[in-house]
Amino acid sequence: MDKVISLLIGLVIGLAVGAVVVYLFYKMGFSKEMENINEAKKKSEKDSAASLATAQKEGESLKRDLLLQAKEEIHKAKVELEKDVRERQSELARERNRIDQKESNLDKKTELVSRQQEALDSHERRVKAKEARVDELEAQKLTQLEEISGLNVEEAKALVLESAEKTYRRDLGVLFSQVEEELKNDAESRARDVVVTTIQRYASEYVAENTVSVVNLPTDEMKGRIIGREGRNIRAFETATGVDMIIDDTPEAVILSCFNPVRREIARLALERLVQDGRIHPSSIEAAVAKAEKEVDQTIRREGERAVLESGVLGVPNEIVNLLGQMRYRTSYGQNALQHSLEVCDLSGMMAAELGLDVQLAKRAGLLHDIGKSCDFEFEGSHIELGIEIAKKHKEDDVVINAIQSHHGEVEPNSPISVLVAAADALSAARPGARRENLETYVKRIQALEDLANSFEGIEKCYAIQAGRELRVIVKPDEISDQELDLKAFEICQKIEEELSYPGQIKVNMIRETRGSGVAR
Repeated sequence: MDKVISLLIGLVIGLAVGAVVVYLFYKMGFSKEMENINEAKKKSEKDSAASLATAQKEGESLKRDLLLQAKEEIHKAKVELEKDVRERQSELARERNRIDQKESNLDKKTELVSRQQEALDSHERRVKAKEARVDELEAQKLTQLEEISGLNVEEAKALVLESAEKTYRRDLGVLFSQVEEELKNDAESRARDVVVTTIQRYASEYVAENTVSVVNLPTDEMKGRIIGREGRNIRAFETATGVDMIIDDTPEAVILSCFNPVRREIARLALERLVQDGRIHPSSIEAAVAKAEKEVDQTIRREGERAVLESGVLGVPNEIVNLLGQMRYRTSYGQNALQHSLEVCDLSGMMAAELGLDVQLAKRAGLLHDIGKSCDFEFEGSHIELGIEIAKKHKEDDVVINAIQSHHGEVEPNSPISVLVAAADALSAARPGARRENLETYVKRIQALEDLANSFEGIEKCYAIQAGRELRVIVKPDEISDQELDLKAFEICQKIEEELSYPGQIKVNMIRETRGSGVAR
């Protein structure tokens, strides 16, 4: 045990001695390394100082060179600036001299004008004095004439005008007939200009649309089924179609009312199927309306394609084809809008061919002139505004857009084709049977036409015939001569155009008859 302790003590002492020895050797090596580092540091500082001194010398030299160069540049710029200033001063001096000369000339002219104005004022005062003297003498003359004739100025003027009119009216009628005959003889050489510039008289648009459809019922008992328990069927039908259903005392009939003709047609087809089937309840109503919508959409597409094919117009966009198809259900004044557009298309094309114009462009303008009517029940604005918007959206030709704008006189036509479309529109609307109007409006229009003709002097009787498209006027033969008939017809036409609104054209026929009789005894 003592040996082990002694061994451990010896081992501890040995370790301590070894550690001291190692520490002494390490310290000696570290001191040498520190000396080497210090020497290297001193050497680096000496080198840095030398490099810094060299850089400072080079910088000072470069600084002197840059300063010299900058001074030279400044001197050059100063010289150029002084030169420019001298030139500008010289130019300003010249301009000042010109201005002074102009001011001098202006002063001279002003003085001259002032003298002329004074002379003019003096002359004007003399003229006014003479005019006053003339007016005074004229008044004295009129007073003397009134005293001699026993008539005042207005009565004398009316008497002279009446006498002159009676004296020269026959000559005016003869002159009017001669001018008209000359124009007729010259018509062949000026046909194109005459047709283009004189067929612009066309009808104003009448608003009398069909807004109701009537669905016939097999019996009046069907009305109860259509109404349903507590009105649930009729409410479901109106909600699904957007159409008002009117059930009144009309026997075996139901009225559908809506400004949208497409919706009204869908409602009509759906109601007819429901009546035919007999089973009417909300679910069957929804199914019938959905089926009717599909059928109407197919019809619209088919009618649009048919219209494009019949017209021969090429390159019509699909959207416009659908809009044309919707016009099948649109009426204007009782006339179908799609059929009217096709008629205008054909008429415009024929007239364009006669005049040597672009037939395809004329037909396109005629076909699309009322395209706005396909959606004027859905959007705000007139059919002209909507048509222009549609045409611009699809980048139609400017001639087509102008034809849409001008066919009702909204703007002036800027091409012969626009004039032709307006004329074709009037012809299609004015042909017999094309449009219809209610009896009250018709009677008022006919009466106004006859009253207007009767307001002229020398008219014995007048009759509006052919639905107001022709006016036959019988004159008093002792008051109106044969030579005055054409002039009187022209005056009546002018007054009709100024005061009345009417569809198409009105032809005025003047009739004068002189009879003689005798008795043999």
